[in-house]
Amino acid sequence: MEKWNRGKITGSLPVENVQALASTYNGSHENKNIPERYIRPEIEHEAVDCVNGVDLPVIDLARLNDPQFYKEESAKLRVACEEWGFFQLVNHGVPDEVIDKMRADIIEFFKQPLEQKKAYSQLPNGLEGYGQAFVTSEDQKLDWGDMFFLIVRPVASRDMRFWPNNPPTFRDSLEKFSLEMKDIAGRLLELIAKDLGVAAEVLLNLFDDLPQSLRMNYYPPCPQADQVLGLSPHSDGSGLTLLLQVNDVHGLEIKKGGKWVAVQALPCALIVNIGDILEVLSNGRYKSIEHRAMINTKRERISAAVFHSTHENSIVGPLPELVKDGEMLYKTVGFLDFAKSFLAAKLDGKSHLECMKIEK
Repeated sequence: MEKWNRGKITGSLPVENVQALASTYNGSHENKNIPERYIRPEIEHEAVDCVNGVDLPVIDLARLNDPQFYKEESAKLRVACEEWGFFQLVNHGVPDEVIDKMRADIIEFFKQPLEQKKAYSQLPNGLEGYGQAFVTSEDQKLDWGDMFFLIVRPVASRDMRFWPNNPPTFRDSLEKFSLEMKDIAGRLLELIAKDLGVAAEVLLNLFDDLPQSLRMNYYPPCPQADQVLGLSPHSDGSGLTLLLQVNDVHGLEIKKGGKWVAVQALPCALIVNIGDILEVLSNGRYKSIEHRAMINTKRERISAAVFHSTHENSIVGPLPELVKDGEMLYKTVGFLDFAKSFLAAKLDGKSHLECMKIEK
C-alpha cells in the first residue's frame, strides 16, 4: 500500500524543542519570561469554568456487549455522541499490563536526552517522528509541548525508521496496544452504526482495516502556565480518537456551553471523542467538540492519542441514509483532500469543519 503521508501531505515547520526550552526555567530562572511566541493573550479573555469542571458521560463497554444492559447503555452512548462528543470508556477489556507497559515506555522515551530523541526527528515536509505539528508559518503562536507521531496501521504503511529501539520494549508494547485500540474502535463503530440506523458494513467499509495513527504528547511544566497552551483549541480531523492519560497530571479541557471546562480522567478509562469525519458522515447528528491542553506549573503532562480514520481511498461526506429531505449539511470530498486541508491549517477551533459546511 502506498504511504499516503509521503509527498501528498505537508508536515510542520521545525521549531525549538519545548522540553529542552522548559528545562532552562528552573530555580533561579523562575522570573525569566518565556519567548513571546508562546504567550497566548486570548486565554485571559475566554470564559472558563474554574470551579465545577465537567463529568463526562461514562460508557461501560461490557454493558454494551451484554444484551441485558445494551438498551440502557446504548441510550447513554447516543447522548454522549450527540450532545457531548466526548465520553470516558470503562470496562473496555484492555489488559492492565498492556496499558501499563505502553505508559512506561512512552515515559521512558521522553526521559531520554534530546540527542537520542532527535534520532527520530521528522523529516522535512514529513508528518511522522519527533517534533511538532500544525506549524505553518514563521510568525504564528506556538504550543508549549512536543509530540511524537507515528502511523501505525495499516501495517504496510509503517515507516520503521521512526519506531524507537529504545526503550527496547517500545515496539512490542505499541504493537499490543495498537491491536487493543483497533479492536475497541471497531466495536464502537459497530455500535455507532446501529445507533445511526445504518448497516455496520457501511461504516466498517469506510474504516476498512481501521487506519490508525498515534500522537504521543509531552507538555513540560511552565512558570507562566496561565499564559500558554499545550495544544491549541481544535477538533480532531479523525473519525474516532481514543486518548490514554499516561501520567497523573490532568490538562484536557473541552468547550461546553461556551465555556472551557476541565476533564478529570478516570484511572482505568480511555477518553473517547468524536472526530470531524464522524460529524460529517452523520450529517451533523454527532458532534466533534473543541478541546485544548493546558499546562501545569510544576509537573509535565504526558498523553497518547490514538486516531482512527477512514481509508485513503474513501469519500468523506454525509451518508446518504442520514440525509433527510435532501438536506445535506456538509460537502463531499476525498479523504486525502480532507486530510491535506486539515493538516495544512494551523489548529484553529473548528475552522476546518466550518469550511466543509454547505452554505444555505
